[in-house]
Amino acid sequence: MKRTIFPVIFFLATFFSTTLQAQYFGQNKPRYTNFDFKVVNSPHFEVYHYLRNRDELTKVMQWAEQWYDMHEHLLQDTFRQKNPLVFYNNHADFQQTSAISGNIGVSTGGVTEGLKNRVVMPLAMSNQQTFQVMGHELVHAFQFHMLLSGDSTGLKSLSNLPLWIVEGMAEYMSIGRIDAHTAMWMRNAVLSEDIPSLKDLSINPKYFPYRYGQAFWSFLTGLYGDEVVKPLFIATAKFGIETSVPLVLGISLKELSELWQKSLRDYYEPLFKGKREHPEGKTFLSEENSGQLNIAPAVSPNGRFVVFLSEKSIFTTDLFLADVRTGKILRKVHSQARNGNVDHLHYLESAGTWSPDSRKFAYVVFSKGRNRLIITEAQTGKRIDEFPLKNVPSFSNPTWSPDGNSIIVNGLVDGQPDLYQINLRTHSTLRLTDDDYAEIQPTFAYDGKTIAFVTDRLSMDNGRTHGAWTYNIALMDLDSKEITNLEFFPGANNMNPVWDENNNIYFLSDRDGFRNIYRYNLDTANIRQLTDIITGVSGITKYTPAISVSKNGSTLLYTHYLGEDYNVQKANPDKMDHTIVDPLDVDFTAAVLPPGKTDGKDVVNVALANIDEQDQIEENDLRNQKYKAKFKLDYLGGGGGIGVGTSSTFGTRTGLVGGIDMLFSDVLGYNQIFSSLALNGEIYDFGGQVRYINTRKKIGYGFSLAHIPYRYSQYAPVTETTVETNGGSIGAVNYPYITVRYFVDAFSGITQYTFSRTLRLEGNAGYTHYGLRADQYNNYYVDLAPNQNEIFPGQYLGQDRERIETSPGFGLYSAGLALVGDNSSFGLTSPLQGYRFRVGVDQFVGDYNYATLLVDGRKYFWFDKFNLSFRGLHFGRYGKDANNNNNPLGTIYIIDPTLIRGYNNFSFNQLDSGGLSIRNIQGSKIAVANAEVRLPFTGPKKLSLIKSGILLSDLVAFFDAGMAWQEFSDFDSELKPKMVMSAGLGLRVNLFGAFILEPYYAKPFQSDGGWTFGINLVPGW
Repeated sequence: MKRTIFPVIFFLATFFSTTLQAQYFGQNKPRYTNFDFKVVNSPHFEVYHYLRNRDELTKVMQWAEQWYDMHEHLLQDTFRQKNPLVFYNNHADFQQTSAISGNIGVSTGGVTEGLKNRVVMPLAMSNQQTFQVMGHELVHAFQFHMLLSGDSTGLKSLSNLPLWIVEGMAEYMSIGRIDAHTAMWMRNAVLSEDIPSLKDLSINPKYFPYRYGQAFWSFLTGLYGDEVVKPLFIATAKFGIETSVPLVLGISLKELSELWQKSLRDYYEPLFKGKREHPEGKTFLSEENSGQLNIAPAVSPNGRFVVFLSEKSIFTTDLFLADVRTGKILRKVHSQARNGNVDHLHYLESAGTWSPDSRKFAYVVFSKGRNRLIITEAQTGKRIDEFPLKNVPSFSNPTWSPDGNSIIVNGLVDGQPDLYQINLRTHSTLRLTDDDYAEIQPTFAYDGKTIAFVTDRLSMDNGRTHGAWTYNIALMDLDSKEITNLEFFPGANNMNPVWDENNNIYFLSDRDGFRNIYRYNLDTANIRQLTDIITGVSGITKYTPAISVSKNGSTLLYTHYLGEDYNVQKANPDKMDHTIVDPLDVDFTAAVLPPGKTDGKDVVNVALANIDEQDQIEENDLRNQKYKAKFKLDYLGGGGGIGVGTSSTFGTRTGLVGGIDMLFSDVLGYNQIFSSLALNGEIYDFGGQVRYINTRKKIGYGFSLAHIPYRYSQYAPVTETTVETNGGSIGAVNYPYITVRYFVDAFSGITQYTFSRTLRLEGNAGYTHYGLRADQYNNYYVDLAPNQNEIFPGQYLGQDRERIETSPGFGLYSAGLALVGDNSSFGLTSPLQGYRFRVGVDQFVGDYNYATLLVDGRKYFWFDKFNLSFRGLHFGRYGKDANNNNNPLGTIYIIDPTLIRGYNNFSFNQLDSGGLSIRNIQGSKIAVANAEVRLPFTGPKKLSLIKSGILLSDLVAFFDAGMAWQEFSDFDSELKPKMVMSAGLGLRVNLFGAFILEPYYAKPFQSDGGWTFGINLVPGW
């Protein structure tokens, strides 16, 4: 018996090579630069870098060894093998890393992964940022090492560890208990009467694990001493926080939580006396007219306009222009959704700058592997210029000269932060500083002869405060390049200087533990405190610019942090408080995390306080080593899945896959080997795949070898027969079913070139052989009514199996290209903003010759509370064998519920009664159009109709339409293709990120029936 199952073999033939190489959509991690990594060994680390500055390399390796000594002293854990450290010269380079899978955002300062225990991080814009992030990530390296080498612990133990335990421990051990920024968050929690319980920290994402975790460990070690850190961490990894707290501390988690909440209130509430959280001026930008996050305000010199950063668009952080007088938002200056050539906006720790005539605005983006400066007409959005800086790949915080001819930025070259002046006519740069100090946040004086900037000069020369290099403000004469340090508030972080034309410098300082605005007059040297806020004037980090002043000094804008909001306040400095402050008056009481001291052993804070006296390794302790690709296991897991579909027309199809998946790579992730083995049931169902990927160069490539079985079962007609038994032949009824197996043996080569985060070109070529095996399983029952028109089965007699004749196997050579774009922003269950497209062509030759064309475009519009989405899709086969009905290619069905909902449960008779024939639902070519209205139903407050932290869902109203045909000449025939349409309602539910469930009701238009129910198990298109 010869049987051919059309749909399955067709989709294997047309899509197999594509699915091997890449996801259908998805944004990219571009590789713009080829990094020439070198390897240097220190006593405890194997460092991968491409720094040309040997002094900078020596410095960061000395810091790594300092952190190792401090962490090892507390945790009593020793690395027996050198731990890998991978340094990128700047954040733009770091975003291209292949050592860590997944995209790297602007806010990611470093990553530590478990199996190789790699620390991967960029060098930052200041010495203290690099030093602290390194200390933080190395805590994670110790955490992973303790878990992997410990008794009864492993990487699976991470599931028992709340994020605030893990990240908070890293923050505490790298910063200590004196931290004005975290203290600001804790004062805010007390003031807002929103101190979370320890259980809240585990289940509510609004409580940032870094800040609250650091405060928790400061509290805990204040009660029990630093010797409690390791026992509680290990016990939590083994048993979870509910069990580890009573096991290690002897009290319940609830009791500890109450002590923690009381400690915060008891420490901070007395500091509130005589203060009130009433920020100077009036609220200018808030959630009422913008978003919850409104940061980095930059007011125009004439005081009429402000450009600021906000997540008002929900899915992206964009630049907006607002009228200073009314607060009305006039337009977007930069939209990430509309600027696909830009990878990221430099939003975290950089503000933009206005031209002196208040017409143009300049800001910094990440694009094509480096920072670029964009200059636009602020009121029209017209882009005037865009360029990178030659030999300065990383820069931020531009400030425009009063004569309009130049812009000064802080730049990072080969790990060294300095100031650079850009000639706007020629785009050439002049290096203004060349030293080991950090220089950031430059700002021009209105005479054009002087700049103020933030530096760690005094701290680097005089020693750290509480283990950190702090920042002072300095002045530079641009003619002589002479630098003058302003030595007020020693040991405090004095940042974000801005000028007015009256020789006043406004700046932020945490000199009393709070974060407030001060004004320094260069003529009188007087310092006046302008705000007295309990929480603070701050952006997301302490480096985020948070104040801006107009040229005449009459308008001051600043970011006020309170509750969950960052609001922009508008004030007249002359009408604000003018408390004259002693320039040496420094008190960090309000910057301490309670209880502020410990009766136990204090290892962390003592080590940080004495860090300047710690011994350091010498340059001759470093050893160069040739880079070698050392393959180690990155991932080990099991793969499995099941899918079931039922149709009275097309039979029942089932599939189940289980097995083991392994991923190996080298330290830098340049070379990856993926292997997968699976066995389902019988030996015929054994499958496997091995894939090699190389991402070292801009053009990635790889090879794949696979043997994959696919199984398909269906019932055959019931027949009457005879069965031989010990008593002779008896009449029997045979209920047979047939299992068909398709064996795909494939070798393919793949390549990919990434143009940007949103655009890539894919290529593939290979050979695939398709084999076929069919087995019929005969199930025999006693025939109770032989030789009659009706069948009456009786007792079960048994089963046998026979191999049946099938179509011969065939082979196909293939080659294809696809252009893929994806700038979409995903919501709860589907994309809600942006676009996606895929245009692909594949040529197949061999036993059958044909080409396929795929055009798939999708556009998503977001209208504040709901989305409108459109999709247009064409897939077709063209060429000699495109319509060959005698080969296994089969046809394409358009009534798949992922294309057109409402028809998949219909029989042929039901379709026929609706005016449809088989010709109308299948062909070698299809065209589909879809439209949906998507309403976020339950989920986050900012996005959804009903707030929920557990159930994430969208309500969907849809319209689907499409047609199938064989040849374009069909449209001129009497049996021309018919449009198949449906409409309906659905609910998509995100089941904890595992999969998305979509129950729906659809009304098929080409049917005499009513509404039909169906379920999809895929995200919305």
